[in-house]
Amino acid sequence: MWKEKRTIVAAIAVLLLCSTVAVGCGGKNATTKVKIGEVTRSVFYAPEYVALEKGFFKEEGLDVELQTIPGGDKTMTALLSNAIDVALVGSETSIYVYQQGSDDPVINFAQLTQTDGTFLVARDDSGTFNWDQLRGEVFLGQRKGGMPQMAGEFTFHKQGIDPHKDLELIQNIDFANIASAFASGTGQYVQLFEPQASIFEKEGKGHVVASFGVESGLLPYTVFMSKQSYIKDNANTVQKFTNAVQKAQTWVAEHSPEEIADAIIPYFKDTDREIIISAVKRYQEQGTYATDPQLDDAEWNNLLDVMENAGELKERVAREAIVDNSFAEKAKSTVK
Repeated sequence: MWKEKRTIVAAIAVLLLCSTVAVGCGGKNATTKVKIGEVTRSVFYAPEYVALEKGFFKEEGLDVELQTIPGGDKTMTALLSNAIDVALVGSETSIYVYQQGSDDPVINFAQLTQTDGTFLVARDDSGTFNWDQLRGEVFLGQRKGGMPQMAGEFTFHKQGIDPHKDLELIQNIDFANIASAFASGTGQYVQLFEPQASIFEKEGKGHVVASFGVESGLLPYTVFMSKQSYIKDNANTVQKFTNAVQKAQTWVAEHSPEEIADAIIPYFKDTDREIIISAVKRYQEQGTYATDPQLDDAEWNNLLDVMENAGELKERVAREAIVDNSFAEKAKSTVK
């Protein structure tokens, strides 16, 4: 009798423990920790912040920790060293890892943006703009081999300009310091993301004269990716993550720049609301935000063209080698 009583007491204790610590016992409130590293903080990534602020990750049972790791190379290093679980970075970085013959390649599983997010900012406003005005001028570019620089060079070549011959090209400034370098007087033209481009316009430090996103076409510009081993071991988590991304993309597509700005403003506490609205509107108007997480063949092939043009591609990589659309396809068909 006493033995049975002790067994019952032990069972009750376990049940109480499970009700208190749902994570350990698989309760309905169980959450899974996921660490994201984003390559920069930008209105360009509005759907990511919407997924966090609107609770879409939480609805999927995920406890997401976000950190900003400036520069694609640094973000990828963090992913490969397991400092983060998921990277939000240009898909070209996954190709670089693949080209090195990795035994654990990085797999793209959910696309967030589908165009370049940078704008051509001129120091002086001439009233009219054509690309030939850049010839012989100092252009403050981005890191060699990074998507902003490659998409920029792709655009220049389309306009008949060789950036390495027709411009005085500066590429030795760290990604995080490019805007401040321009503000301090370096260069006549610079390539900037939002909201920095709109901030410079408001402050009279520069003027947006063209969009590299419009000029370079549809690209898998920024994608959530993980190591193949992580996806294999955490497929359910990756699916939940992708579901949350789909919810956020749908929400962004259905709401105004003002509503989106109000949702994401906690991530831009030092930025004026009107600046955020202006930046979101620019991105919405040029179709920058992907409406679902799938990465299609046309976008992938355009990416390979951009990389070939920049001399950064050893050989063309089949999309299926490092893209897994299964999570995105399921999210698109099931998430409402």
